[in-house]
Amino acid sequence: MSVVFLDNAIVHYEVLGKGRPVFFLHGWVGSWKYWIPAMQVASTSYRAYALDLWGFGETAHNQQAYNLDQQADMLNAFMDKMGIGKIAIVGHGLGGLVALNFAKRWPKSVDRMMVVTCPMDHEAVHARLWTAQPAELVDWLSMRTPESAAALSDTAKTDPQAIAVSLDGLRANNLFGAARQTSIPCLFVYGQNDPAIPPPAAEKQSAFSHMMHNITLEGSGHFPMMDETQKFNRLLIDFLALDSGASPQELQLKEEWKRRVR
Repeated sequence: MSVVFLDNAIVHYEVLGKGRPVFFLHGWVGSWKYWIPAMQVASTSYRAYALDLWGFGETAHNQQAYNLDQQADMLNAFMDKMGIGKIAIVGHGLGGLVALNFAKRWPKSVDRMMVVTCPMDHEAVHARLWTAQPAELVDWLSMRTPESAAALSDTAKTDPQAIAVSLDGLRANNLFGAARQTSIPCLFVYGQNDPAIPPPAAEKQSAFSHMMHNITLEGSGHFPMMDETQKFNRLLIDFLALDSGASPQELQLKEEWKRRVR
């Protein structure tokens, strides 16, 4: 287990591989662990980092740092501590909101973002996400396989306040509007069967800038990286391989491997 001290508190992270840095940020359920397969794939060409955000996993329960600004501050402080410059970010749920917040405030530090099952606004979030305890969220949102149980085993370490405060921040932040105004390539990925955060409606997608694109995985729920691991990881690698500054709108689920991994 690797840790750094930020604001006199422990921040847990893991890292694999060498190359350009890619940061994986987890959502409201679990910890860095469910990113392991994606990190292993990415680490063949990139340096893959995964952090536990404040209040999750092995990172400290710093109750004064649970809002979206402070979670993004943690990412910025971690990069400073490690001497890391420009990064790609893959954020899921809460991690997607942190990525969008970070990119809004430090756009020159972000090369691209892959934002997974992340609500465009607070109205896109099922009410149960606001009220359920972490263990209930696992039962509701995951496929409940032995693999997902292991990947989400850190859920019991979650401070419920970290979930509540971040969701409150969603009401106050127009992160989707900020993303529309940036030139940072941003790929949104959703699961067609996600009970908490459905794919954006057509009118919302019609408001995307030319640097934004949405792909919905038909066989996935809230955790596409676990529900359709091979398909998700192939999409991830294709996105990371785009030239810097290229629009993700040229990405599609390629038919030759879409059929192969069904």
